Amino acid sequence: MPLGGGNKCGCCQKTVYFAEEVQCEGRSFHRSCFLCMVCRKCLDSTTVAVHENEVYCKACYGKKYGPKGYGYGAGAGTLSMDKGESLGIKPVEPQEHRPTNNPNTSKFAQKFGSSDKCPRCSKAVYAAEKVIGAGNAWHRGCFRCAKCGKGLESTTLADKDGEIYCKGRVSNVILTLFNDSHQATT
Repeated sequence: MPLGGGNKCGCCQKTVYFAEEVQCEGRSFHRSCFLCMVCRKCLDSTTVAVHENEVYCKACYGKKYGPKGYGYGAGAGTLSMDKGESLGIKPVEPQEHRPTNNPNTSKFAQKFGSSDKCPRCSKAVYAAEKVIGAGNAWHRGCFRCAKCGKGLESTTLADKDGEIYCKGRVSNVILTLFNDSHQATT
């Protein structure tokens, strides 16, 4: 024991007397100095983690020196917005999204990302809203009889000249088209 009554504190380098002494890794600390180097929480023998003569709480130690990646450092089921600046970690800024003008012809893009055009509204039809009928991809909302507006199913439709109709309406449409073209010629 050095002259002056006690060991030197591992943090403030002042004398530590027996009544206020906490020992860790062979070093002495004042109770009030035995704090995490990052978050300044009070430490004890169950919460301390040491790295090269620096003391941390287990959470800060894990964030600074533990494994990196999803699921590490903050505990299961927690969401942390801490990017580690207080630990000297420099966060990587995400780069701005720049769309390409390179058409992707992969099978995945054809199945999930393709943008077929709806014959009724001429807008893109994506997989979540796609209905196939009469050899075309339609929006669910556009997949209706051109004459009466009734919603169709692939089994209840008939097509004529790129339009879809109720099966009962197709014969009427054909007859009307025939009559219109016949009247125009006479």
